[in-house]
Amino acid sequence: MRAANLPFCGFVFALGIVVLAVRSGEVGTAVDRLVPHRAGLVGLLAAAVLAAVLANLVNNLPATLMLVPLVAHSPGLVLAVLLGVNMGPNLTYVGSLATLLWRQILHARDHPPAAWEFLRLGALTVSTGLVVWVAALWLGLRMSGLS
Repeated sequence: MRAANLPFCGFVFALGIVVLAVRSGEVGTAVDRLVPHRAGLVGLLAAAVLAAVLANLVNNLPATLMLVPLVAHSPGLVLAVLLGVNMGPNLTYVGSLATLLWRQILHARDHPPAAWEFLRLGALTVSTGLVVWVAALWLGLRMSGLS
């Protein structure tokens, strides 16, 4: 119990509350309009990119909670969203709780990460990873007959 970071736990709890408010407001309506409805290659890529961008704006946990109900009608789109919210947060520090924890530990040990290096590597790996893995997902869905 002594090792628990109560302020950080409070932050995580607050994310869930914020998602409810955002999802039921204008932002949720706007996101709903951006969500693709078909699981073709373009739709899968659009869902993954939307998830990655949203994860960097509001964090990957709230992005998942916001997007998954909107794409629940399509297993392929759900998987594309999960790719986006898991790879996309590597673009910025605030994209995922794991990255925030990683950064906090490095700062506590006097090894702060270089922000520009993080952003440069994130832009390279996230964009490449999304294209490659969404293409693999699309191919797998076509081969299995689920597309």
